[in-house]
Amino acid sequence: MQLRSDSIKKGLARAPHRSLLKADGFTDEELDRPLVAVISSQNEIIPGHIHLQSIADAVKAGIRMAGGTPVQMTTIGVCDGIAMNHEGMHYSLTSREVIADSVECAVQGHQFDAMVLIPSCDKIVPGMLIAACRLNIPTVLVSGGPMLAGRDKCGNETDLNTLFDAVGQVTAGTMTEEECTWFENTACPTCGSCSGMFTANSICCLSEALGIALPGNGTIPAVYSERIRLAKHAGMKVMELLEQGITALDLINEKSVHNGMVLDMAFGGSTNTMLHLTAIAQAAGCPVTLDDWDEVCQKTPNLTRIAPAGPLHIEDLNAVGGIPAILGELGRAGLLETEALTCHGTMAQWLEECPAADGEVVRTVENAYSQVGGLRVMRGNLAPNCGVVKQSAVAPDMRQHRGPARVFGSEEEACEAIFGGKINAGDVVVIRYEGPAGGPGMREMLTPTSAICGMGLDHDVALITDGRFSGATKGPAIGHVSPEAAAGGPIALVEEGDIIDIDIDEGRLTLEVSDEELQARRERWQKPEPKYKTGVLARYAKLVSSADKGAYFG
Repeated sequence: MQLRSDSIKKGLARAPHRSLLKADGFTDEELDRPLVAVISSQNEIIPGHIHLQSIADAVKAGIRMAGGTPVQMTTIGVCDGIAMNHEGMHYSLTSREVIADSVECAVQGHQFDAMVLIPSCDKIVPGMLIAACRLNIPTVLVSGGPMLAGRDKCGNETDLNTLFDAVGQVTAGTMTEEECTWFENTACPTCGSCSGMFTANSICCLSEALGIALPGNGTIPAVYSERIRLAKHAGMKVMELLEQGITALDLINEKSVHNGMVLDMAFGGSTNTMLHLTAIAQAAGCPVTLDDWDEVCQKTPNLTRIAPAGPLHIEDLNAVGGIPAILGELGRAGLLETEALTCHGTMAQWLEECPAADGEVVRTVENAYSQVGGLRVMRGNLAPNCGVVKQSAVAPDMRQHRGPARVFGSEEEACEAIFGGKINAGDVVVIRYEGPAGGPGMREMLTPTSAICGMGLDHDVALITDGRFSGATKGPAIGHVSPEAAAGGPIALVEEGDIIDIDIDEGRLTLEVSDEELQARRERWQKPEPKYKTGVLARYAKLVSSADKGAYFG
């Protein structure tokens, strides 16, 4: 077999290259085998990554067992929870492109034959998947796995979102600081990506439907020994793909992206997955639009309601069969592209082995929570291109809402007003200039949405932004509004007190202002100066596409 790595290790002209490799301690026997990149985002700041060296060691063991030579490298990560509600959040989505670029540079620079990706958490997974599409070599992804849920004193499951809500409850006087501290010490009890169907776990689960991860990748808890065994199998599997000549784009293509979209709607993942999967599809050469997402939404039943949409967590889904239990139900309903290839066979072959839905954690199609998907595309004169909402996490009494706009130019301004008691029942909070270019970096708005919930206003107040939301966000929170304010989108023209009408059932987002008045406002509008004029954020603001295009670098 002709190997890519021969270009750095074969022939007389590569004697200097071999000398450098031998300086690493590699033997001739190791250099005679395929070189497999093991790319981890292990670090000591993100709880989803703190344990990734043990996953990498298991992957390397699997590669060696299958006759390959593993070579470990690392990339960066940003924890959205720690970066939340301060300047650091500008760097979260930005890091996705940095991660993709760094993986591409490392693998191409050293001409590896195959790779195993070991991410965990929000932007690292899609960043690595974008790189996989660009590189198009045999690839398997194995994540670090989800955190176990915490438990309150009554035995109810808790998670990171419990803390964000608690801040609002303490502010409202319905919880003491001592009670909040108790949750602080118990809600995140293990390593792993935060325990609900938040962004990290959503995209790790979608990786199974994309076919680039083995079954169990999205749901086996980080602390289970089964996760180590999965990692060893991932190392063995990538060698099998190399032998068969199966590359990343054989797995990630139009068919598998469709399956990912269907799964996303069925489990009602983070709205961020619409951003990331759209960008991954672009990198794979099979772009999707918000119209495609809307079409899938209308055809796909919502089968699970994991936190924040319900009280259950990823460990509960894992206990009833994980993602295969959902895919099995979707496959029996004829909603999947069964010819799609996965790293372990075709989707049709996989479906033959998928367990039946248990009927509670994973409902049947006939008894679905809803006959439409958990994520909803919103449009109207306020969002001509799109807005998105996790409709499965919206209370029935807030699916329609009409009220006066309370307009803020940044997340900080909005939080000050919310915590200051200046938001009233019926209001529609509008946070703008937080889009991909205007933010820059499209910051997540978990702090303001959680504050609204914690202060008891989630059945009375909606929030709209050209930024985005954490996967932990619940309630009538509409993000990704495009065009964004910095591009002169209609959200830039909203004035304090304007009436906004939201109809989630109809997917409608309407600013009740005449076209003539909006045009007059547009003529008065002035494009703001960039917030950052040097560094990575300045470059990002110049290059990034709009949210409806996946905030993607072409």
